[in-house]
Amino acid sequence: MSGSDVQRTAPETAALAGRSFSAGRALRHAAKVLPEHARAHNRSLVLQTLFHQGAMSRADLSRETGLTRVTISDLVAELIDDGYVAERGLREVTGPGKPAILVDLDREGHRIVGLDLSGTDRFLGAVLTLDGEIVARLDVDVPADPADILAVVIDLARRLVADAHAPVLGIGVGSPGIVDDRGVVLTAPNLGWHDVDLEGVLRAELGLPVLVANDANAAVLAEYTFGGAADDVLLVRVGRGVGSGLLAGGQPMRGSRFAAGEIGHVTVGTDGGPRCVCGKIGCLESWLSVPALEARLAEPDADRDAVLRDAGARLGIALAPIVGVLDLSEIVLSGIPELLDGPLATATVETLRTRTLAEFHDGVQVRMTAQGEDIVLRGAAVMVLSGQLGVS
Repeated sequence: MSGSDVQRTAPETAALAGRSFSAGRALRHAAKVLPEHARAHNRSLVLQTLFHQGAMSRADLSRETGLTRVTISDLVAELIDDGYVAERGLREVTGPGKPAILVDLDREGHRIVGLDLSGTDRFLGAVLTLDGEIVARLDVDVPADPADILAVVIDLARRLVADAHAPVLGIGVGSPGIVDDRGVVLTAPNLGWHDVDLEGVLRAELGLPVLVANDANAAVLAEYTFGGAADDVLLVRVGRGVGSGLLAGGQPMRGSRFAAGEIGHVTVGTDGGPRCVCGKIGCLESWLSVPALEARLAEPDADRDAVLRDAGARLGIALAPIVGVLDLSEIVLSGIPELLDGPLATATVETLRTRTLAEFHDGVQVRMTAQGEDIVLRGAAVMVLSGQLGVS
């Protein structure tokens, strides 16, 4: 491998940076790749290129990545041996010359197991391809006794691994609550969890790579990789609680205490409001969570549009300083479309426009995700792709 191969490749991958989000679309990095890390970086760069652009020849890969043909030939041979890349036959040609052999990511050669533990009454699980397509599903009821939850999660993961019918690249988990960079759930009140080493427990039980993150942080990765989100995007996930996942410059922001995006307990009711489960008055979650919305809509003589617009305005109040500070271009909503899309989203946009600098922020887009309830499962797949292959 030549020194020029190191100099001409820019993004540093997850293989170099531990659990951090890997090289994706226009990711920004300040440091050059160190020579001792170059092979892992270049290997990831090849996989990333094939993941997004599909089958191509070795010569195409050389042009796209800036790596020499000798380096590409060596890396492709290694990746074929490892089962991550496969030859796909000859390229069709009409002119003279020998047709090139196409190579591509072996998208059917491995499976990923994803778990979504954020539901109010069900835990969702799926077996996914490397493209994020779901090929098998399982769901289980959330146990009434918090002491039973961990055993149920382990059993769900084990059943999905058994149903994969291909080598499992890893297990990704989206959990409610605050999750640190080692996959420890520091607190998840809705599950009764405190300092639960979910990643370590699952790895020990199943003998596979495991990555655990907050469910909203997983969801925003799915929106970025599979949903076409911008590099600067905030995804607001509304369910039993309210949380958000944030990418800035294509990189996730988790915060020094792993609590970035916890907007549910920002006070948006300075005029009073309902008491939140945390004990404060007027938290966003007490206006916007699904149980809160459903309770208000069930009140006698409730005006549906007025209730939803009020919740949307509260969301806009919480989001305006975030948009102003980070200059975000896009807000994505994830949850029940019948509640979030329509009057609620419209009121959010209107409030943002009145509370931010019009010249710069009038164009902020607020939209629903198109990925439905699968968004956390697909985000869990991105976590595994990033952590194991450096692909996002």
